[in-house]
Amino acid sequence: MTEYPDASGAAPTRLAADIGGTFTDVAALEEGTGRLLFGKSLSTPGALVEGISAGVDKAGTRFRDAEVFLHGSTVAINALLERSGARTALLVTEGFRDIYEIGRINRPDAYNLFFRKHVPLVPRSLRFEMGERVTADGEIHRPLDEAGVHAVCDQLEALGIEAVAIMLLHSYRDPTHEQRVKAIVQGRLPGAFVSASHELSQEYREFERCSTVAANAFIGPRVRDYVSGIDRHLKEAAFNGAFLLVQSTGGLYESAQAQVQCVRMLESGPAAGVIGARALCHELGLEDAIAFDMGGTTAKAGVIHGGEALTRTTALVGGYAEALPVQIPLIDIFEVGTGGGSIAGVAEGGALTVGPQSAGAVPGPACYGRGGERPTVTDANLVLGRLGAESFLGGEMRLDRAAAERAVERHVARPLGLSVTEAAAGILRLATTAMSYAVKGVSTERGLDAAAFSLIGYGGAGPLHAAGVAREIGMSRLIVPRSPGHFCAFGMLFSDLRYDFVRTRLMQLNGAPFDEIERLFTDMVAEGHDALDRSGLRPAEVAVTRAADMRYVGQEHAVTIELPEALFAAQDRAGIKRAFDAVHAVRYGTSAPEEPAEIVSLRATVTGVLRKPRLDRVERGGAEPPPEARRPARDVYFPEAGGWVRTPVLDRDKLLAGNRLEGPVLVEEHASTTVVLPGDVLEVDELANLVIRLGGARR
Repeated sequence: MTEYPDASGAAPTRLAADIGGTFTDVAALEEGTGRLLFGKSLSTPGALVEGISAGVDKAGTRFRDAEVFLHGSTVAINALLERSGARTALLVTEGFRDIYEIGRINRPDAYNLFFRKHVPLVPRSLRFEMGERVTADGEIHRPLDEAGVHAVCDQLEALGIEAVAIMLLHSYRDPTHEQRVKAIVQGRLPGAFVSASHELSQEYREFERCSTVAANAFIGPRVRDYVSGIDRHLKEAAFNGAFLLVQSTGGLYESAQAQVQCVRMLESGPAAGVIGARALCHELGLEDAIAFDMGGTTAKAGVIHGGEALTRTTALVGGYAEALPVQIPLIDIFEVGTGGGSIAGVAEGGALTVGPQSAGAVPGPACYGRGGERPTVTDANLVLGRLGAESFLGGEMRLDRAAAERAVERHVARPLGLSVTEAAAGILRLATTAMSYAVKGVSTERGLDAAAFSLIGYGGAGPLHAAGVAREIGMSRLIVPRSPGHFCAFGMLFSDLRYDFVRTRLMQLNGAPFDEIERLFTDMVAEGHDALDRSGLRPAEVAVTRAADMRYVGQEHAVTIELPEALFAAQDRAGIKRAFDAVHAVRYGTSAPEEPAEIVSLRATVTGVLRKPRLDRVERGGAEPPPEARRPARDVYFPEAGGWVRTPVLDRDKLLAGNRLEGPVLVEEHASTTVVLPGDVLEVDELANLVIRLGGARR
């Protein structure tokens, strides 16, 4: 196991890499000195590991010097959204062939004549029925027809199937049949990726479990090849440490598990950003904040409430209307297809559009000079002076302002009869409105008052737009952390080993058998400890949390509440009921204290707590920034000020705690630029965060 020695010993290096649609970010922690190193490079879609290597080189470190490599990637979610996964077959219990297509029969927009249902990842022609049946109590009602399984395998071989998903009814209670089917299929199709539903989810709801295992199998070969490819590259680079990936919960799991349970890393990069935001909140003593991440392709938001990141138990991939559910625990993140590389244009009928199509890293925005001809949000920022052509990425990458102006003029300004400046301002205004939906999606739509929260803005493009998004919602404070362009990679350094378990057991709270509940929790916690032992790391401590999914008797859907050990040890049913009522009131705006409640599922999370980086303080100065922090001013277009304004530009690395400025002002650093709007006030705190008081927020 890897040991973490104290500062007096030879300290290892922790290395983290986050691959986005446009850039790959690297953060490295020298544990002996506490020094943080950062690197940023363009993503390399053809060979993603090359972008990681380039980022590591720019950070000034090497794989061979690291004892832990942490990684987050969009490869899993992209394979789902692009539907670029494997040719997959689905094996289900006889009589349930169409469960995946029937779904929940949701019709979110009852009067939309053009509404489309979700489209399964596996067509009906590749769904096959298995003769077997297990009851909801876990009893075998009909033995497995193994001859029938072999007959189906004959067809799978003839069809050239690359991946197989297995979902047998009630396998969460007894997985014996699924285990046997998987063994037969693996024996007959040794080259196929085979996934069984009980390995991913041991809770009820057959459609959600079916959709989860189908998604896992569909993306499995691609994710497995990707992770194993990085593993090989690490070994070739003389890396001998632990290779861990970030799950959608923000926790870490080993690469071998990631190659089997691929859907657990759907939101790995964005989740790491929320974990970084939570760590920052703890340092600042901040209970409630919204994490806002804008990169090159998308904008994402998550919530820190009561000091903890809000989570959920099911993800809807593709949006609510046409979504395919994935039944895994994950940080509650809302995403919109608006990023720095989002392409702007004019739709049929004359409406301005921004995204969701992205120029990505190749060819990239027009101003990158890499072949892109369509205008993007980044081009609009350059046209309006918010980005400096000479200072982008610390001067490593010069931007072509003339190319940006030509793209905006040709594709937006001329079709709409606007000036280039007006068109670029319109692009940013529309992008800001679209991104505000991400913040509202994790706050207002969850029953929270977004205006009462602080906004933490990060990502390469986040600080450019965060003030506008915050104003759109009515928020009054924005915090831009140090090195926001590397913040998701930085957040990985605050992640812990985490293993989540769930068992469905339906029981009314009034008569709940606490002995059986304790046995289930004990079994789940033991599984977690076994997983920690396999991780290759020795955590500083192990934390266990228990929770239950509960609902009122007669309800269909449940909410998750934490079960404090004191309540459980005392078998305090009334205390558990009060805790449930309180959570239900926050989630739905109402509760029913007099109504009986029932437990649906039990959850346990086992966390291996790793040592965290320390956040260094910066030297204190006066209200006026030091002269060396000032860069040449430039003209910037601010609609709030009625036009072009000569705007001060500051070098963030030279700012001191206590420095204070009134907007408009630009603060530049290597991988990002922070825009302080007219009427806002910027102050640097002792951790070098840019704390902006918003003066133009809507009320």
